[in-house]
Amino acid sequence: MATSVYSLSISGRVILDMHSLNNEGGEGNQITTRMVNIVYNDPDTGEPRLASVNAISGDMFKHIQAEHLYLKAKTDGLPLCAGCQVFSASRVLNDEEFMGNLPQRDAEVIDALLRRCVIDDLAGNLIAKEPRSIPRKSVAEFAWVVGIPEVTRTESYFHVRYAAERGERVEGEERVTQPIFHRPASSGVYATIATFEIARIGFNDISQTYAIDQGERERRYKALLESVLYTFLEPNGAMRGTQNPHILGFEGAVTISTQVVPAPALSPLDDGYIDELKRIADAMNGVRSGAVLVREFDSMGRFAEIMRELIAETKPYSLFGDRG
Repeated sequence: MATSVYSLSISGRVILDMHSLNNEGGEGNQITTRMVNIVYNDPDTGEPRLASVNAISGDMFKHIQAEHLYLKAKTDGLPLCAGCQVFSASRVLNDEEFMGNLPQRDAEVIDALLRRCVIDDLAGNLIAKEPRSIPRKSVAEFAWVVGIPEVTRTESYFHVRYAAERGERVEGEERVTQPIFHRPASSGVYATIATFEIARIGFNDISQTYAIDQGERERRYKALLESVLYTFLEPNGAMRGTQNPHILGFEGAVTISTQVVPAPALSPLDDGYIDELKRIADAMNGVRSGAVLVREFDSMGRFAEIMRELIAETKPYSLFGDRG
């Protein structure tokens, strides 16, 4: 019998070298990379310290996951609204038929939304049409992917645009020059956290019922897990054409809750995060036997194996048992 998953979390450290996945913009000939200020415990003294480090926003990773989900939905025949058929960021808001025929009751709107589109179900949306504003909370949540201060660095590198004939007139164009510019690249160990409320797949938070049957929920669940796996295998972002990141390793833990308790997640900015996750799981299992499972991984290959096992051997938890 397949194990039911109520929620799932991923806490891990990934090594990314020579990437520029998330930038703040440019000024003149200088591209500015994304930097954030964090507080973390100094590994030597144990005291809190402030540091400025390179980071990749959770918005970026959620967009990556949504794109992989979109491709899965297209190939597997999962339902997509008109907006998501063309991968519009507005999703169902670009579905004129849906937006022009909203039911009177908010609960009915969410039911119709959940049946219509897998991406609006899993990624969430805000259906705003004056004077109404009806939220659908996302099933997937991504934290910032944050560089660990001692082992993350960002540098700027000199580049020159290539010109076939330097300083010569080319095919009616004005005189060609070779402008110089500076492009950042970051290398380091990055802390990542992601959580997924599996039991809420297809669940209407207003009516507290499922809008789709268990079979459809299982199809969406498997597509979600595949998209999460591909998110870490291929983290899309800026400048991949010439700065496709080197992914050297991925280690951490997947926590799985099989009862109505959250799957714990802790920041990998702390060196002892896996041991703490195990302690939390042991404490939670002392309250509810077998409620939380911890699956450690020490490589991208082992992470892929864990996700494959989950896809093959588990199903989404139903708050109403087998009735779905």
